[in-house]
Amino acid sequence: MCRDNIIMCVLLTSSCHWCVSGMNAAVRATVRVGLYTGAKVYFVHEGYQGLVDGGDNIRPATWESVSMMLQLGGTVIGSARCKDFREREGRMKAALNLVKLGITNLCVIGGDGSLTGANQFRTEWSGLLVDLVKAGRITDAEAKKSSHLNIVGMVGSIDNDFCGTDMTIGTDSALHRIIEVVDAITTTAQSHQRTFILEVMGRHCGYLALVTALACGADWVFIPEMPPDEGWEDHLCRRLTDQRARGSRLNVIIVAEGAMSREGKPITSEQIKKLVTDRLGFDTRTTTLGHVQRGGTPSAFDRVLGSRMGVEAVMALLEATPDTPACVVSLSGNQAVRLPLMECVQVIDFNLAQSNQHAVFMICRSFENNWNTYKLLAHINPPDVKSNINVAVMNIGAPCAGMNAAVRAAVRMGLIQGHNMLAVHDGFDGLAHGQVEPITWTAVSGWTGKGGSMLGTKRTLPAKILEEISQNIAKFNIHALVIIGGFEAYVGGLELVQAREKYEEMCIPMVVIPATVSNNVPGSDFSIGADTALNTITTCDRIKQSAAGTKRRVFIVETMGGYCGYLATMAGLAAGADAAYIFEDKFNIKDLEVNVEHLLAKMKTTVKRGLILRNENSNSNYTTDFIFNLYSEEGKGIFDCRKNVLGHMQQGGTPTPFDRNFGTKMGAKSVLWLTEKLKECYRHGRIFANTPDSACVLGMRKRALTFQPLAELKGDTDFEHRIPKTEWWLKIRPIMKILAKYNIKLDTSEHTDMEHVIKKRSPLGK
Repeated sequence: MCRDNIIMCVLLTSSCHWCVSGMNAAVRATVRVGLYTGAKVYFVHEGYQGLVDGGDNIRPATWESVSMMLQLGGTVIGSARCKDFREREGRMKAALNLVKLGITNLCVIGGDGSLTGANQFRTEWSGLLVDLVKAGRITDAEAKKSSHLNIVGMVGSIDNDFCGTDMTIGTDSALHRIIEVVDAITTTAQSHQRTFILEVMGRHCGYLALVTALACGADWVFIPEMPPDEGWEDHLCRRLTDQRARGSRLNVIIVAEGAMSREGKPITSEQIKKLVTDRLGFDTRTTTLGHVQRGGTPSAFDRVLGSRMGVEAVMALLEATPDTPACVVSLSGNQAVRLPLMECVQVIDFNLAQSNQHAVFMICRSFENNWNTYKLLAHINPPDVKSNINVAVMNIGAPCAGMNAAVRAAVRMGLIQGHNMLAVHDGFDGLAHGQVEPITWTAVSGWTGKGGSMLGTKRTLPAKILEEISQNIAKFNIHALVIIGGFEAYVGGLELVQAREKYEEMCIPMVVIPATVSNNVPGSDFSIGADTALNTITTCDRIKQSAAGTKRRVFIVETMGGYCGYLATMAGLAAGADAAYIFEDKFNIKDLEVNVEHLLAKMKTTVKRGLILRNENSNSNYTTDFIFNLYSEEGKGIFDCRKNVLGHMQQGGTPTPFDRNFGTKMGAKSVLWLTEKLKECYRHGRIFANTPDSACVLGMRKRALTFQPLAELKGDTDFEHRIPKTEWWLKIRPIMKILAKYNIKLDTSEHTDMEHVIKKRSPLGK
């Protein structure tokens, strides 16, 4: 797709002149893909104010001008409040500046107020041109040439308060900042047996507060959408007292800045502190995070999100007609979608006017899912009536961040259902050797923020120890099994299902929850742990910075992932790599030669550095050492090379907010599903499950969490290379190559049609 005559500009603005991490990724992608399509691209500096003032505020953007932007927070092109643009005279000045430059395509990155202003500008466009012609400020020919204005918006806001998208640019990075503080606070709070009250931002939206509460297992959360019931003060004090009585040395309360009571009165951190101190005498501290939440290095998620949205925004502009309504590029599951801008804004206005539970849930199912999950897992009094069902939880394969969050959620949800929960230590080995014991509510306290596997995990598959496993399933009277892990968990689940013909003990409901940095489990687009690994790999920022300092340097970095190239591809997009070699995208010596020539040409520009990623099993002959030696030899006299093998550091570390919450929701949902399946499989006084749909993988597919029978996924599995045969993220690889300035064809066969907000339901959220 190429439009040699199209001219567009990137306008970064916000109704309250705040910028968020990830915006630069969107700017970079919009500029580079715009240039790739043959368009002339302009920056508008200082937001709408720059659009009104014109002059040097509207300047051509070049490929090199957006280099080294990915890792920067805020925005390099500036943003500002603009009273002038709110008046028609100001908008007329803005229109004049655009007409004189021949700009008829506008990409706006900002919040709902900014996007509403952009839509108003578009609605008035024809009238503004008429007035400019009458005033003699433009000619009839100029007005005819600029007869219509196309607008595409991208939402940048830490509040995640824009209807129609699962996530706004900047939200994930803000959650990173918040969780870093929470983790730091909890260590000192546990040491001193303190209660900490943490106030987070969000204006009228409690998303940050709610997701933070989920991610850290907070004792209580105050959000504006769900004011607490009358008498909440007694309930809060009772819950905190119960937690201390159960041995907890720590209490955490999260407060959204817009929290209020049912009477509409603000609930403040100081008010809560006074309540806890006066009634309970607990040592209590308050922390208000403030604008630290808006700053810092953008997360890998925000970099990829901004990049994908930038690409989709350019495509939307290229496909726009005079009849196309202004649209906003949104995220639904892992899909980029387009929604009518004003439809989104109207629903937001309705939500604010209603300010009640029905309104919130009607437009944002992810909020409802988060709220319901939090409410369930925050209870500390499981039902008195027991189900007499024993559910076992185990980890299989290599450890990864987020596994413990899934275990915690599964255990607590099971106890809430009245089940007896059993912990299996050391995977299938532990099950075969009887390493099974009851696990309680308090035993999993604080697990959401811990990396690795608290239960212990091994790669052993069950095929050779089925006899011992069946005996212990019978011995411990296990009625259902939650298997959390990577490809070994998937294969192990399959082997248990296949053993049902011989071992009746295996005829119990089972669910596999994908948890691996490799993201290679069939049946799910995402695995727990992959997001944390991606953020670890973005240490490439430091490598690029080193290269920028020394000039003319290329770094070769090896990533994990087995035969799956997900980590290398997404890290390449997040870090701005020049190439990423993976097993699924076959390459040969000619491809390596093209990449070397590309870097040789790059060194002649002002961007004198390079970054090459290689998936560990991308090619048995073209090893990391081979590629390093090849680049070193061919770059002699022009650039030198350095090599880094990241290794197992990608498996460790504190889980990211995404992995904590993804693991929490997956663990909770798996046990709810098992509970229903157990009812279906109860026959003649015992559990008997031998149908394919009684053993499933719980995964996210496009826009929904789905349970897929293990047996049905066999056909989509490359068992030799331990990867699915179909991988959605492969379609993103061309974006990385285009952003690195390779002259390749961008596949636009999957056309993104305009959708509607009312029909859209977010299944997961973050």
